Amino acid sequence: MRRTPAAVGSAIFFAAVPGTVAVLVPWWITHWEAHTPFPGGIMIPIRVAGGLLALAGLAVLIHAFTRFVVEGLGTPLPAAPPERLVVGGLYRHVRNPMYVAVLVAVLGQALLLAQPSLLVYALVVLVPVVSFVRWYEEPTLHRLFGAEYDRYRAAVPGWWPRLHPYVAKES
Repeated sequence: MRRTPAAVGSAIFFAAVPGTVAVLVPWWITHWEAHTPFPGGIMIPIRVAGGLLALAGLAVLIHAFTRFVVEGLGTPLPAAPPERLVVGGLYRHVRNPMYVAVLVAVLGQALLLAQPSLLVYALVVLVPVVSFVRWYEEPTLHRLFGAEYDRYRAAVPGWWPRLHPYVAKES
């Protein structure tokens, strides 16, 4: 796939899926109304941390989507997968930075708004995400990229980033 169609497809997918999961549904749940569960200034550092987490999640998402276009020549959309296995950038540290970023963005909003309902929502989202990765995405990537994906999967954790970046070895 050429970069322009990959970028357009990725942008549409970005708005539709992570936009819905990390922005639209949290808004439906909370209307972005902040609760004040504790008196005084104790909530200020928690809210700041939440805001930083939400922004970090957004930054990671943008980076990960960009890697699909630039490195993979495709999109995260299963109907238009990348032509090359994406193992650069943040993918050198964790296999699923998009999913992790979405969850971090939701958790950040939960802290920022002091909304426990978003913690429950994050747990609800986690179940189908992990199931999708395990039962669809991993077998599909193995089928598409074979031993290259198997080496990558063995070296890079799926959900908790490794400290030292993965370096793909030429086969």
